[in-house]
Amino acid sequence: MQNQVHILGVGFSTLTFSQTLQQLKQDLQNTIQPRHIITANPEIIMLARSDAGFKQLLESADLITPDGIGAVWASKYYGEALRERVTGVELSTALIEHCADQGLGVFLLGATPESNRLAVENLRKRYPNLRIAGRDGYFKEHDLPDVLEAVRAFKPNLLLVGLGAPRQELFIAKHKSELGVPVSMGIGGCIDIFAGVVKRAPKLWQKLRLEWLHRLLSQPSRWRRQLVLPKFVITVLTDKNRKK
Repeated sequence: MQNQVHILGVGFSTLTFSQTLQQLKQDLQNTIQPRHIITANPEIIMLARSDAGFKQLLESADLITPDGIGAVWASKYYGEALRERVTGVELSTALIEHCADQGLGVFLLGATPESNRLAVENLRKRYPNLRIAGRDGYFKEHDLPDVLEAVRAFKPNLLLVGLGAPRQELFIAKHKSELGVPVSMGIGGCIDIFAGVVKRAPKLWQKLRLEWLHRLLSQPSRWRRQLVLPKFVITVLTDKNRKK
């Protein structure tokens, strides 16, 4: 990996959004070395602290970017500031646009059958030159060979996996080599956003770095997941392995 800032044992790339995008644009046509990109939030960081196997998976990733304000705040607290967020939704959108411009292929794996279909349709309308296909994330273990074959047969340059963390990261890490996709990235609920089923926070909320609060208010069922945020803050503040 490039230069990193470590937050509770997870190494984040110090590249800006623009630098990250530029690097991945080049990687999209590299069929020799498939790359696994992780956009990590406090939930992923805390999971790595309690799951040694998942922490090892993160260490094997090719690039980890700060998906939320939590990682950026922690880096500033440690005195090694990450310059900005590099979020999954913005990065995946920019990569899709690049793929459309260059005639490259994108495969969306995840969400419900309806959301996946709508996402593919919407992106195809937005980018008429985009080569895109998809498959929903509601598959069982016995369906896995068909899922893998669908990806391989399409031969995408970019695989966006929306199975939720940590399932999406585990899927990519396990199958990255056999699929041979140049760039694979977990994108959580972004397929629902592409489908228009879920709306992003208004620009003002994004600017104020309150997207997490908007998601909680618009999707109250997420409240249990948001409990990790205060735990993350307390863990950073009491981290005896780092000095402010």
